[in-house]
Amino acid sequence: MTQTILVVDDAENLRGLLKSYLAQEGYRVVTASNGREALFIARDEKPDLIVLDLMMPEMGGYDFMRHFSREADVPIILLTARLEENDKVLGLELGADDYVTKPFSMRELTARIRAVLRRAGKATPQAATLRAGDIMLDRSGRLVQVAQQTVNLTPSEFDLLAALMAEPGRAFSRMELLDLLQGTGFEGYERTIDVHIRNLRTKIEPDPSQPHYIETVYGHGYRLSPDL
Repeated sequence: MTQTILVVDDAENLRGLLKSYLAQEGYRVVTASNGREALFIARDEKPDLIVLDLMMPEMGGYDFMRHFSREADVPIILLTARLEENDKVLGLELGADDYVTKPFSMRELTARIRAVLRRAGKATPQAATLRAGDIMLDRSGRLVQVAQQTVNLTPSEFDLLAALMAEPGRAFSRMELLDLLQGTGFEGYERTIDVHIRNLRTKIEPDPSQPHYIETVYGHGYRLSPDL
């Protein structure tokens, strides 16, 4: 199931950028321009996580948290231009799960979103056995078979294949796949994924030069064919 993120910021251009980028990363994104509007949207949409600016007209981030924390327990990542320690402490005391200081990179924010969702236990439940065409993947036994023949995969290859098979047709970005392997988006190179995918294809594809299972999404990343 697609996870919903509520982005709350009074800067329209930043809201648009965040909505576009996070949507490309596979999230459903709703937005609000201030805390008061966010209260109504959060009640209706029931987001899995909230990205919240602190300094906004009508109702700022701190006041939003004071009100919303009485109604629901939703992970919150604060956006702020402030650097003072007292501001960070207050935000954490009010229930924020993480802080990102402006200016920030989209990759950093996305990695923090995934980390907070994992800690909050909001990861999508995973089936023990996955199947696609002639491929069978057993998570508990770390076993992969193609046409009933066991295939030896490295840990990284196994985890990549499991992620792709769990959501057929979903286009994963290279950054997202790298984060799945490492738990963070900052140690390693996105093109490392290309090497892992190439090696994986040689082991599971009937013809690696014309992939049947793992499709390239040009300019973005990879997906498992939805037509299996």
